[in-house]
Amino acid sequence: MSKLIGSVVTLAHGGGGKAMRDLVAEIFLPAFDNPILGVMEDQARLELGALSVPGARLAFTTDGFVVRPLEFPGGDIGKLAVCGTVNDLAVGGATPLWLSCAVVIEEGFEFEKLRRIVASMRASAAEAGVLIVTGDTKVVERGAADGLFITTAGVGVFPPWRNLAAVNVRPGDVVLVNGPIGDHGAAVMAARGDLALETELISDCRPLNGLMNALLDAAPGTRCARDATRGGVAAVLNEIAAAAKIGVAIDEAKIPVRPEVDGVCEILGLDPLYLANEGTLVAVVPADQADAALAAWRACAGGAESCAIGEITAGPSGDVVMRTRFGSERLVDLMIGDQLPRIC
Repeated sequence: MSKLIGSVVTLAHGGGGKAMRDLVAEIFLPAFDNPILGVMEDQARLELGALSVPGARLAFTTDGFVVRPLEFPGGDIGKLAVCGTVNDLAVGGATPLWLSCAVVIEEGFEFEKLRRIVASMRASAAEAGVLIVTGDTKVVERGAADGLFITTAGVGVFPPWRNLAAVNVRPGDVVLVNGPIGDHGAAVMAARGDLALETELISDCRPLNGLMNALLDAAPGTRCARDATRGGVAAVLNEIAAAAKIGVAIDEAKIPVRPEVDGVCEILGLDPLYLANEGTLVAVVPADQADAALAAWRACAGGAESCAIGEITAGPSGDVVMRTRFGSERLVDLMIGDQLPRIC
């Protein structure tokens, strides 16, 4: 029998007393149960066997999630919070191991919706092979938050021989993506109800550590990889170009975009290169390993439509240039802001 009273979160559920214990015990603990979390201390006590290899290093990252709406086709804020943090670890070449989860809940939030989101976090963590080992819960007054905010932090381990970084790229290297771009941004935009669309847009939200493992096995010379979230593929390529002081040349005709996403962008005057993604992996590999990398990706979930979209050039330093379908060239610069706020 449930000890939770009513159907929504109240301020009492953030007060540190019995109501808060019941909320944690009935919603969070059953979903995230594991031996590390189960001891219920104020800190997670982690075994460091993964660091026993000489030269192994820790990877540590954190991220906050404020997406609106909280649930959208292909995901929700919980799935996003797990995948986003796992992916930040994985694209650097680390093996993600442990996550923390802190939630800020607005008074009046429905228990049933919270259960769905927490269950989504559990499923995503299981898919990524990570444990949620510690967390925190806060409740704020009505109007002080937009339903639910989540912050996750993640810890992983780098093997001593791995050093993926943008400064490693060289002219002649090939730029790869694992599939169509812009799906997440378009899906969240459509879920806000501002567009009357006949075709449902689905977010690409997914953990990328499986794709990263396949990439590194097939292309051990991989220079760097990034997940193209806010700012899209354009932001990632500009970051790489600026860090390595090289140029990037991409071909518009080779960039995969779903027709429905392209249609939304055309209607609203948006550019899919700048739309957010939550399951898009951009990697730079030596030219002689590109085919092997693509073959490995295409054998994985989330990589069937992977392709090469461009190459690294000697310059101009820091510039990303796109060859358009009309044969001209245009500069792909960083945007000052975001095409769509509250996207993750």
